[in-house]
Amino acid sequence: MIKLQGKLPRQVWLACSGGVDSMAALDFLSRNHQVNVLYFNHNTAHGDVAQAFMERQCAERGLPLTCGEAKGTVPPGPSREAWWREQRYEFFDKFFTVPVITCHHLDDCVETWVMSSMHGTGKWIPYRRRHVVRPFRLNRKRELELWCNLNNVPWIEDNSNEDIHYTRNYVRHKMMPHVLEVNPGIHKTIKKKVLEDYDES
Repeated sequence: MIKLQGKLPRQVWLACSGGVDSMAALDFLSRNHQVNVLYFNHNTAHGDVAQAFMERQCAERGLPLTCGEAKGTVPPGPSREAWWREQRYEFFDKFFTVPVITCHHLDDCVETWVMSSMHGTGKWIPYRRRHVVRPFRLNRKRELELWCNLNNVPWIEDNSNEDIHYTRNYVRHKMMPHVLEVNPGIHKTIKKKVLEDYDES
């Protein structure tokens, strides 16, 4: 069963990529909330395919969809991941009158903690970033996948998620199996931290 952290207003904006996480969130939230969907196109090979998928899904569900896209080329210095993240949040910042929900889950929090610990910070994804909130942090990815499978919710796979040249993918596919060997309860450990740092202000 999907759990929400915190209370949400009746009307929300949902950042939806078309992947299994965000499609589970879309189906779940649509049952009790007025959902406005946001899609950000990274202008990659997958971007246009996913945007067309989201356009079809929103049309079928009768949901409003607003699309944004990355501008220009990746400048020297930051990674593509960091540059895309900043551009996404610039897009989300345009919708400040109601909460913008992202579908970060507990596995994302654990991976972020592992990555940031390598740099001496040891942090996880916070509940809030200004008006952007992450109410799905208590759920494992497998629980979101189960929701989609049980409720016949379609999603689209991004093949770049298997590319270990991206830092998060390397952590997810190469490092996490070893982390779980050392500490099989790492998700419970980080979940306690996620519960402690909840801020609804």
